[in-house]
Amino acid sequence: MTEDKENKNGIMERKRKRKQNDRNKKNPEENQNNHNQDQDQKNAVKEDKEKESEGKTTKQEVTSEDNNKRKHKIVFPFGNYRNYYGYRINEVDGDPRLKVFERDWFQGKDCLDIGCNSGILTIQIARKLHCKSILGIDIDSDRVSDAYWHLRKFARTENVEKNSTKVTRLEVKNKVNGAKRSASASSVETKEDSSASSKGDLFDVVSFRQENFVQSQRPSEKQYDTILCLSVTKWIHLNWGDDGLITLFSKIWRLLHPGGILVLEPQPWQSYEKNRRVSETTAMNYRTIMFRPESFREILLDKIGFRRVEDITDGLSGSKAGFDRPIFVYHK
Repeated sequence: MTEDKENKNGIMERKRKRKQNDRNKKNPEENQNNHNQDQDQKNAVKEDKEKESEGKTTKQEVTSEDNNKRKHKIVFPFGNYRNYYGYRINEVDGDPRLKVFERDWFQGKDCLDIGCNSGILTIQIARKLHCKSILGIDIDSDRVSDAYWHLRKFARTENVEKNSTKVTRLEVKNKVNGAKRSASASSVETKEDSSASSKGDLFDVVSFRQENFVQSQRPSEKQYDTILCLSVTKWIHLNWGDDGLITLFSKIWRLLHPGGILVLEPQPWQSYEKNRRVSETTAMNYRTIMFRPESFREILLDKIGFRRVEDITDGLSGSKAGFDRPIFVYHK
């Protein structure tokens, strides 16, 4: 019985296959179309999967690129901006603060510029106000490198100007007729040469150094006649709090000769608010600061020991928006 059943099933299966083959032979086009449709569906599914996979990859790449951009975003927690003076200086007239600086504060004096950034103002003071020496210090070694780059540039320009002036004087001298007029020209030349040499080479006058002024343990090798602290107090205050500010003022006092002066340009409290989130440290210190900029005068006169102060802001013009800050001169 079992064998008969298996034989019947085998015969039925063979009949079914023959019928299927006969249909295929009769309708080859229809059969091919059905096959093509099946293949198209498979290909479509495959393409959809590939697109979906590509989409995921692209999104991951974009996300990774965005993350890299965020990771490489440059932050300046100490105010050590690159090209900072580009915001402040009118290229035609130079830094407007030079107009309110008195020559007597600098000429023939030893000077210190705290937070010199790229050194442009430091160099301009040396060139125009004729310091005996001026040292610019900054917390950022990159800004100190920028400062030395600018110093080399200014020195080259100055040498070209000096050489051009000498050639012009020589031409004038050669054109002068008569011994008396020639002697007069020679006298003028000697006097001008003496004046030029008295100014000295910029590299003999200007120097820069990387230093954290507040935390530095460097022994005080010398004292200064004039110390500049321009648009620096906010960054010291935000990074080292009230203690850091008092340390700044106290060290300046100790480094000044009797009769020396501090030229101070403090940022207003509104400026603190704008920059308080540049780091976790600044955000934390911002919440605990007790001494506001308007109290600096009292601190410097009553606690630190300066004799008097004068406001030299009047007449200051040429600064771009955001840099109309008061400038004070404290006398030791």
